[in-house]
Amino acid sequence: MLESQTLMFREAQEGPDVIARQSAANAELIAGVAARLKSLSPHAVVTLARGSSDNAATYAKYLIETRLGILTSSAAPSISSVYSAKANLKGTVLIATSQSGKSPDIVTALQAAKQAGAFTIALVNVVDSPLATEADVAIPLHAGPEKSVAATKSYLATVAGLAQLVAAWADDTPLKTALAELPDLMAKAWTLDWSRAAERLIAARDLYVIGRGVGFGAAQEAALKFKETCSLHAEAFSAAEVRHGPMALAKDGFPALLLSQNDETRAGVKELVDALVRSGAEILLAGFDDPRALVLPTVDALAALQPILMMQSFYRMAEQLSRARGFNPDCPPLLNKVTETI
Repeated sequence: MLESQTLMFREAQEGPDVIARQSAANAELIAGVAARLKSLSPHAVVTLARGSSDNAATYAKYLIETRLGILTSSAAPSISSVYSAKANLKGTVLIATSQSGKSPDIVTALQAAKQAGAFTIALVNVVDSPLATEADVAIPLHAGPEKSVAATKSYLATVAGLAQLVAAWADDTPLKTALAELPDLMAKAWTLDWSRAAERLIAARDLYVIGRGVGFGAAQEAALKFKETCSLHAEAFSAAEVRHGPMALAKDGFPALLLSQNDETRAGVKELVDALVRSGAEILLAGFDDPRALVLPTVDALAALQPILMMQSFYRMAEQLSRARGFNPDCPPLLNKVTETI
């Protein structure tokens, strides 16, 4: 497929430079926030987001729980913005993630969390936005203007920023070392050819995107991009959930894209591949080799960062697929760049 110069292509291509800029600019700020978090010693973390930012929050949940052992859950913004219900959030940290920082329900929910006793952090791309202003601490994404409706570089900046925060908070030396190498690895990931997946999915109507653990947020983000840029009905599932019902559809060439980082979840993903082969699904696989699947190339890295690298490669393929299916990935139908949910 011919390359293009859509906004989505150009912005996703900026990912490595964005992460390098973000890491350098935020180093002192991240260290200070991490020190504050250590002193607070929260008993729980609450994430607050919608859309691609919420997919990044899923990544944060697994990273925080596995690296810090702190229970992390996703807030429902409507609890405060619609129901006006009160919660007791003393001793907790709320992490809000947003590209624009303008959605009224997210801002309202963060304000309510502050009033309920939470220490609030916002990872946001627009630094003078209401969300950044209301948070106790705002961590800039440094992604620069993102004009395509489909978020790409802002998602990559959010997950990288969350990883930087967790690495500092947990004093995780391997994660810190791997993050220093991330921009170069992302540049390599951008060059990988996933076009065979785009060719396979040109005529598809439905699709599963499957991940697990720290990779589940990437599966959610990939499914969202299939829907919004390719008009392809894609549903994200944890590899642990597919056989609890969804397996019934995975037959007769039904496509399933599996994203598998090399950690404790790998054995379960391999077992699922066996089951999908037996059921007759068509498997597209990133993470390891299997002769029964269409294997997509990946960059080796610390397992916690492999989902970020897979998304860097995925965005290039999704942009190709969108154009191949006759769409403009910069202007998905019925969608706007900033969604202001009440």
